[in-house]
Amino acid sequence: MAGHSKWAQIKRQKAVTDQARSKVFGRLARVITLESKKAAGNLSSPSLQAAIQRAKDANMPKDNIERAIAKGTSKEANDLETVTYECYGPGGSACIATAVTDNRNRTTQEIKHLLSKNGYELAAPGSAMWAFNKLPDGTFSPNEPLVDLSSEDEQKLFDLLTLFDEHEDVQETYTNVRGYEDTSD
Repeated sequence: MAGHSKWAQIKRQKAVTDQARSKVFGRLARVITLESKKAAGNLSSPSLQAAIQRAKDANMPKDNIERAIAKGTSKEANDLETVTYECYGPGGSACIATAVTDNRNRTTQEIKHLLSKNGYELAAPGSAMWAFNKLPDGTFSPNEPLVDLSSEDEQKLFDLLTLFDEHEDVQETYTNVRGYEDTSD
C-alpha cells in the first residue's frame, strides 16, 4: 500500500514539532542573550535567572542556554535591543507587541508592512499604552474596562495576533480584549 509508511508519518510529525520548538528556542535564546547583556553575564541576576528558568521549563537544551549567555557577554550582544510597538486592532482594541531586535529600523518597517497589509497602522508611541499597566517584570496587563468584540472582530484580532506571533523578532503580544488578557507570547 503506497503512502502508508509509518516512518513517513513520524517524519512529518517530527518536522512540525521540531519547527515549533526551534521557534520557541530562538525566542528564548534572544531573551537570555538580552538579559545576559543587561546583567553583564552575572548569573545571579534575577531577570537572567527568570529567563533561564523559562528556557528550562520549555526543555531548551543546556548547551543552547549556555551559548545564549555567552553571546550576551560578547561583542555581538551590543546590537540587541527591546522595542515596543503599539497599534489599534479590530473593534478599537489596543495591542502592544514587544520585540527583541538587532536592527530597529528593519523590524519597524516589517511590522508596519505586516499591519498595513492587513488594514491596520502602527500607532504613535504612547497612544495605546493608556490601556495597559506595565508590571515590574516588564510585561503588561490590561486596564479595566476590557473591550468586548463581535465574533467577526474576534477572528480578525486572532489573525492579527497570529501574524505578530509568526514574526521572528516579536516576543510577546498584549491586548485589552476580554478573553485575551492572559494570552501573551
